[in-house]
Amino acid sequence: MTPLDDIDPRRPVLIAGPTASGKSALAMRIAGSDGVVVNADALQVWACWRVLSARPSPEDESRVPHALYGHRQPGEEYSVGHWLREVGSVLHDFRQGGPRPVIIGGTGLYLTALTEGLAQIPPVPPEIRAEADARLVRHGLAALVADLDPATAARIDLRNPARVQRAWEVLRATGRGLAEWQADTGRPLLPLAEAEAIRLDADRDWLAGRIDGRFAQMVAEGALEEVGAILPVWNPSAPWAKAIGAPELVAHHLGQLSLADAISAGQAATRQYAKRQRTWLRSRMGGWKPLTLP
Repeated sequence: MTPLDDIDPRRPVLIAGPTASGKSALAMRIAGSDGVVVNADALQVWACWRVLSARPSPEDESRVPHALYGHRQPGEEYSVGHWLREVGSVLHDFRQGGPRPVIIGGTGLYLTALTEGLAQIPPVPPEIRAEADARLVRHGLAALVADLDPATAARIDLRNPARVQRAWEVLRATGRGLAEWQADTGRPLLPLAEAEAIRLDADRDWLAGRIDGRFAQMVAEGALEEVGAILPVWNPSAPWAKAIGAPELVAHHLGQLSLADAISAGQAATRQYAKRQRTWLRSRMGGWKPLTLP
């Protein structure tokens, strides 16, 4: 018996897994004719990245309803708080008799905020963000890490610059560590006990082969053209520019890498990203039902 055999059809489904592990296909299978596949991937919200973020194809979207994919333009503000408000509307519709949500993604912060709650942290002033940007450029990520409070440092991925900078900014702006703010969170939108939560556990070598093949396929199917189209407004510090493989393909467009080297570097970056995802899944999602792949 697998976690799929005893899914309660009356409850929302959550699917977490690393990139290229087959989450989208599984979600469509579970959603069937009466569900909606809901995105919980921070990169797939951006309209500019259909191919490079491996968003569902137009054909898939025509077969099964999809929500929160490609609905934000580069330059717009978007955060986990925005996503929670949007997914909250989907859950409200479900509770009023609408389609069952099958919420999928590899962005652990989205899924833990959904199931564990999100701290109501005051907005970070622009001058604090500018200070963090400057400190990161001058002194590197290690300097930001060194400034964090121990409780926060123990909770976040210290190799993820965006997560570290966010934690640094919160501490600098409020005088309280991110972990302390998170300890004060209220009831989550979807407690884990009220959902069917599945965690995909992928063999490392199997996943690496899928990642390499998929990245090469993305380039063949238009990822390079996507990057070329966004190049006039390219801003490597913007949230939408964090698409895995985008910096490498930008470097090719700028004549800094051959296409073969850009593809190889993009594949390596994606494998590293998957490694961080697998670490997060193991450490933060122990209460989810494991489904081993392949």
